[in-house]
Amino acid sequence: MIPQSFIQDLLARIDIVEVIERHLPLKKGGANYFACCPFHGEKSASFSVSPTKQFYHCFGCGVHGSAISFLMEYSGLGFVDAVKELAALVGMEVPQDDSTTPRDRSHEQSLTEVMAQAARFYKEHLKRSRPAIDYLKGRGLTGEIAARYGLGYAPEGWHALQAAFPDYTASQLLECGLVLENEQNRRYDRFRDRIMFPIQDQRGNVIGFGGRVLGKGEPKYLNSPETPIFEKGRELYGLVQARQAIREHESVLVVEGYMDVVGLAQFGVGNAVATLGTAATPHHIQKLLRLTDRVVFCFDGDAAGRRAAGRALEVSLEHLADNKTLSFLFLPEEHDPDSFVRAEGPEAFRSAMSRALPLAEFLLAELKKDIDTGTAEGCARLVHEAKPLVTRIGAPLLRLQVIKMLAETAGFTQAEVERAFGIEPSRPPRLPSDDDNPRRGGFRKDFGDRPFGSRRSRGNDFPRIPPRQAPQSPAEALLKVVVQHPVWAARLPIDLLPDDTPEGRALIAITDAMSVGDLPTHGIGALLEHYRDTPHAPLLARVAGQLADTPFDDGTLELLFNDTLNKLEADAISRNIDRLTAREREHGLDPAERRQLAELLLHKQQLKNRPKASDS
Repeated sequence: MIPQSFIQDLLARIDIVEVIERHLPLKKGGANYFACCPFHGEKSASFSVSPTKQFYHCFGCGVHGSAISFLMEYSGLGFVDAVKELAALVGMEVPQDDSTTPRDRSHEQSLTEVMAQAARFYKEHLKRSRPAIDYLKGRGLTGEIAARYGLGYAPEGWHALQAAFPDYTASQLLECGLVLENEQNRRYDRFRDRIMFPIQDQRGNVIGFGGRVLGKGEPKYLNSPETPIFEKGRELYGLVQARQAIREHESVLVVEGYMDVVGLAQFGVGNAVATLGTAATPHHIQKLLRLTDRVVFCFDGDAAGRRAAGRALEVSLEHLADNKTLSFLFLPEEHDPDSFVRAEGPEAFRSAMSRALPLAEFLLAELKKDIDTGTAEGCARLVHEAKPLVTRIGAPLLRLQVIKMLAETAGFTQAEVERAFGIEPSRPPRLPSDDDNPRRGGFRKDFGDRPFGSRRSRGNDFPRIPPRQAPQSPAEALLKVVVQHPVWAARLPIDLLPDDTPEGRALIAITDAMSVGDLPTHGIGALLEHYRDTPHAPLLARVAGQLADTPFDDGTLELLFNDTLNKLEADAISRNIDRLTAREREHGLDPAERRQLAELLLHKQQLKNRPKASDS
C-alpha cells in the first residue's frame, strides 16, 4: 500500500492542468480550463479543469476527480500505476510496501529499452522483406495500419538479432524472451521468419511480442514468455491504439487474435483488443470496465468458441456492475472477425455487434443447453447448477433479474429460487397509499419519476410532477462548505455534529483528521484521494460534483458557513430546552436547572437576533 502521506505530497507537487493537457487540448475560460469531454461523445466543451481546486468535472456526463482518477479513467490504469506515472512526471520515487518484495525499477527500464530496440529492428526488416509485405497486403492491410500497430518482421536465420544487439550474450535478451539457450548454452533467436506484433503496456512501452508464421507452419502464433515486464493475464493487445475509439463508441470489442485486431482496424472498427493467447482473466475484465461501460466478447461460433465464451463469462461475474453490460457475439463457424469484416464489411460487423447476446441470456442458454426443463428433475437440476454462478454476480439488480428469469424458466417463484440460493427473498412491491397521492402532498413513484412522454407511459401523458426537495440539513450544508475549504473544519464544534447521518459522520472524520494535522488542504482532488476506499468516498464525490455544478464565491460561503453553525447551535439549544421543559412538567426543576433553562432561552433569543446571510 502506498502511504497516504506520499499521495498527498505528490498531489501537492503536480498541476492537474499540466497532467490533463498531456492528453487533451485545454482552452482557458475564466478561472478554469475547458475541453470536450474524453469520456463521452460531445461537440461542446463541457469538461472543466480547476487549477485552484485541482479537480476536473464534466457538466455533461458528471465524471469528476483528481489527477490520479483522471489517469485511471483515461488510460485505464490501476491506482498504483496511476500514482507511479504521476510520480515519474515530477521525479518522485514511490515508496515500497514493506510487506512486498521491492522491484528494481531501473532493471525494468533496461528491459523495456531492450524490447523497444528489438521492435525497431523488426520494423526496419519488414520494409526490406517482400514476402512479409506481400503477406500483409494479401490480408488487406495497408502501410498506415502496419505503422499504427508497429508491425515488423523477424528475419530468417538463427542469430538475426545480433545485428541489433552486438552483445548477443547480454542477460537482458534472455530475460526478455528474445533469445533461447539450448542444453549446450548456445543462444538462438526465439522469433524467426514471422510477422511481429508488438505488445504494449498502457504507457506505450513494448513489453512483449506475438509472432505469426508466414504461410504454413507450427505453431502458427508464437508469443513472448512471461517476463518481469510482461504478464499475459494482465495485458491486452491493441489497447493503446484502441483507447480513443473505445471512448468514441462507448464500447470495446474483445477478440482472440492479433490479426483480428489489425484487420478490424483496417476497416474502421478501431475499438477492438485481443487477449494474448490466454482466456480472459479477472484483470482483463477490471481493466476493460474501467475504460467503458460496454464490453462485447467476440468468438467463433464453433464449440471451442462457446467454451472460450463460457470461461469469459465465469471470470466476469464478480466484477459486473448494474451500470455496465457484457455481451457475447458469435460469428458464423466459417469466419473469424478478420475474415468476417473483409467478406461482409464494417457495417455488417457493427450490426452484428449491436445484436450481441447479453450476458444474462447467454448464461441461461448455457445452463439450459443439456437440461430437459420439461421434467421436474430437469427444472430442479437447472436451479441447482445455476446457484454457484448466479450467486457470484456482483451487480445486485442484474443478479435479481437473472433470478427472475431463472425462476420463470424452471417453473418456480422468485422467492423459492432465492431461498434455494440462501438469499433473503425480495419483498413484494409496496401498495399505493395516500402518501403517493400528489394532491395530499405525496409523490406517486410509479408515475411522477418518469419523464414526460417516456416509453413506459400508458394512455394520456401529463407533465411530470417534481418531487418535493427535502430541506437541506445543517450537516449537509456544512459538508459542502468544508469540501471546498477543508481548513474551515477546524472551526466546527465537533460536539454538536450529528453522528447519525452520513454527512455528519463525514464531517466528524474530516474534523478529526484536521485536529491531528492529517487533512489535505490543497484542493478538492486531494481531499477525495484522502478518503478513497473509505465509507465516506461516495458521499464526498457526490458533493464535489454538486459543487462543480453550483459553485459559490468565498464571501457567500463564509456567510453560509456562519449561518449554518448558528443553526446547528440553535438546534442543540432547542433540544436542551425541550428536555428541561419536559422535565419541568413531569418532576419540576431544581434551582440550577431553572437557571440553565433561563440561560438557554436567552441564548436562543440572541441567536435569533444575529444577522443572517439572507438579510444581507
